[in-house]
Amino acid sequence: MKNCVCDVCGYIYDPAVGDPADGIKPGTAFEDLPDNYLCLECGADKSNFSLVD
Repeated sequence: MKNCVCDVCGYIYDPAVGDPADGIKPGTAFEDLPDNYLCLECGADKSNFSLVD
């Protein structure tokens, strides 16, 4: 599982941490997030994220 960065604000989604505030459990891969997932920092939609190498 790789981290993904929001291209709008730079927030990094870390699958090892998940997003507990939104009910996303640790260990959830970015591609497994719901299609309506929004960035925690700026509200950008899932299509605005890129894989971090």
